[in-house]
Amino acid sequence: MAGPGPVSKSMIDPFGRAISYLRVSVTDRCDFRCFYCMSENMTFLPKADILTLEELDRLCSAFVAKGVRKLRLTGGEPLVRRGIMSLIGSLSRHLKNGALDELTLTTNGSQLAKYAGELHDHGVRRINVSLDTLDPERFHAITRWGDFDKVTAGIEAARAAGLAVKINAVALKDLNEDELPDLIRWAHDKGMDLTLIEVMPLGEMGESRLDQYVPLSLVRARLAQHFTMEDVADRTGGPARYVRIRETGGRLGFITPMTHNFCESCNRVRITCTGTLYTCLGHEDSVDLRAPLRASASDDLLAAAIDRAIGAKPKGHDFIIDRRHNRPGVGRHMNVTGG
Repeated sequence: MAGPGPVSKSMIDPFGRAISYLRVSVTDRCDFRCFYCMSENMTFLPKADILTLEELDRLCSAFVAKGVRKLRLTGGEPLVRRGIMSLIGSLSRHLKNGALDELTLTTNGSQLAKYAGELHDHGVRRINVSLDTLDPERFHAITRWGDFDKVTAGIEAARAAGLAVKINAVALKDLNEDELPDLIRWAHDKGMDLTLIEVMPLGEMGESRLDQYVPLSLVRARLAQHFTMEDVADRTGGPARYVRIRETGGRLGFITPMTHNFCESCNRVRITCTGTLYTCLGHEDSVDLRAPLRASASDDLLAAAIDRAIGAKPKGHDFIIDRRHNRPGVGRHMNVTGG
């Protein structure tokens, strides 16, 4: 657990960074088993340990009151959480009153055909969809349980509903590197941004991280053989750095926690579905917000716990792929922290 830090009146960390972006996992469960995210035979948390929808609403609202302007719901897969639309509908009040600039989510796309219209009705205007390949056989190999046609149908439903879709793709060594140019062309042809992400050393999978990891500096050099890339200053509130592809006119992002970290501009914290606050994805230090949330109907204890956590936020992450011991930099799986 993180040690007590100084109590602050606003969410400014010890390095002067304003915390304005909150990522909240609403469930650790998922209908896929992507091999870089979780093991195939996962043991999920008991439902009694998971925050209720009402508690998630109260927790998110406390952060909005303290200056969060962007709220992203994650999982696991957020759209498999029972009653999730009631939570999104309730949180949309912060959009309507101007306290929140954006309410969004990251999804695997499996449930979008069902929920896209309702998401738009609740004020969601932009979503991220995780999709690492356009090859159905590769898709099945990566996700283990996923249905490629269902995901692509969900993406089309989202676009038809008026949602801007950004595709997130993890660059996987010797698995999808060869088709990244096609993935870029496909996304840009549909007017969607694409962001490439390096494998992060989170959780034991029974797979070697060295077998999965490819540095995006190398990926970018290879892409330069296909495309003309022009650096742009565009930012979307997250860690991606963007280029414009001259040949397609579309935007390509790079998230590089390993080769070029983005800690100096970090404006975000993460909360798990059990109410555990991680001020850094790459650290094990955490603060329990569930206890103060449940201890009082007032938010005073909760606000104090948040302030102490922000006061102890580290300068940067400790991500490293451990070549000597072949173990992850952080023991918890990505679905535990939130995607």
